[in-house]
Amino acid sequence: MNTTNVTVKGKATWLALLALLAFTVQATEETHKRSLDIDSHVVTQHETKILGNRVKYSATTGTQPVWNSKDDAVATLFYTYYQRTDIEDNTARPLIISFNGGPGSASVWMHVAYTGPRILNIDEEGYPVQPYGVQTNPYSILDVADIVFVNPVNTGYSRILENEEGKLPSKDEQQKMFFGVNADISYLADWVNTFVTRHNRWRSPKYLIGESYGTTRVSGLALELQNRQWMYLNGVVLVSPTDIGIERNGPVKAANRLPYFAATAWYHNKLDKELQSKDLTELLPEVEDFTINQLIPALAKGGFIGAEEKRRVLATMARYSGLSEEAIAQNNLDVSTAYFWKALLRDEAKTLGRLDSRYLGIDAKQSGDRPDYWAELTSWLHSFTPAINYYLREELNYKTDTKYNMFGNVHPWDRSDNKTGENLRLAMAQNPYLNVMIQAGYYDGATNYFDAKYTMWQLDQSGNMKDRLSFKGYRSGHMMYLRRDDLQQSNQDLRDFIKNSTPDKGEPAMYRRK
Repeated sequence: MNTTNVTVKGKATWLALLALLAFTVQATEETHKRSLDIDSHVVTQHETKILGNRVKYSATTGTQPVWNSKDDAVATLFYTYYQRTDIEDNTARPLIISFNGGPGSASVWMHVAYTGPRILNIDEEGYPVQPYGVQTNPYSILDVADIVFVNPVNTGYSRILENEEGKLPSKDEQQKMFFGVNADISYLADWVNTFVTRHNRWRSPKYLIGESYGTTRVSGLALELQNRQWMYLNGVVLVSPTDIGIERNGPVKAANRLPYFAATAWYHNKLDKELQSKDLTELLPEVEDFTINQLIPALAKGGFIGAEEKRRVLATMARYSGLSEEAIAQNNLDVSTAYFWKALLRDEAKTLGRLDSRYLGIDAKQSGDRPDYWAELTSWLHSFTPAINYYLREELNYKTDTKYNMFGNVHPWDRSDNKTGENLRLAMAQNPYLNVMIQAGYYDGATNYFDAKYTMWQLDQSGNMKDRLSFKGYRSGHMMYLRRDDLQQSNQDLRDFIKNSTPDKGEPAMYRRK
């Protein structure tokens, strides 16, 4: 249309039409933009049976903001909070704050498979079954403690927020705010403070539980909460822990794999008759003793190890690992986990799972030195993804078009200056109430159980706090709770840990002279 000859009145009409069109386009864009409420919650009421006893509880699902130093909301975190409702006073009732790992993993794993009141439809060993969904968790710790499952930024429904100009922070700014060992700990400590305040839980005994990278997170949070938020804890639980900044490189790193190799080879019946006839818990101390007292010193000698010692070590490693002496020699006694996953069942054309080596995979070729894919993770995603999406929407009534990120984009992750293990030690030293329990599966090849033991041994080299450190092992993998027997036992271990780390009424937090 040519507007050069339009009258003044006509021009006004035309400009009004353009303005109306622009408003309509903008309104349409806003209507169709997928977004999440920054601060919201939905509460539902439920009833279940735990250890045969009836338990009534509420489930609160919602979002709570993360604020920066200027009190601007820069992100919102999605959480699910379970609170028992058939008791009169929760003052002395413990609160468990639960994180998963990754980094970049949602809280889904422990939420609907371990401690929560509803868990996956899976078989007794943890394999997916259809129809997908959830069932009652008869072993949930909700009978003795309330639980909040927290999703860090970009996991679950948690998201970074746009600024006043409608723009997200740059990638570098996002990393500084959220995506690094220490940034993660800092903003989550603030968030936990707000949550505890909003829900009137300052007087409750408080516990952190983290799985995998979540153990790095909660180890750092223990000190951050004490020294920056003045919030003191009763316990920290490390499930399938990372190194939490405690180095175990060189000969130690290589040698520490052998007890895991032995457990997996035993499970798949690849050891000699004498070793196979032993129970796993009888076999492993024998392998651990060899690892500490013979294998680490042998590996420390590198290429200068004597021929006779090398021959003896090769033979013993082969006997405990199920691999051939030739294969171990070709790897200079330093057998990687990836090679082990590929080689142990090579003659059967099967590979082993990384996070749980009970799971089997099939590769395109029998040759090679690592599996094509992780058999356990594809199996777990079968059941976890549909279950959490169904459960939050249909049973907890939290409805949104925002995608639930099982794994969110949080990379590159800044892993520098990781002192979380030392921070956990210092938190324990400062707080006589604080206890730590480690839980690990014998068939976990990603964060193996013997590394977890080694980390516990190194956490407090003085030995003055070892009575507040404990280890529990299970006949499964990284998510040991997927196996029914271990689900029952691991939850009971948590109950016992909570009971034993709750001081008697009036007992002071102090050290006494001998």
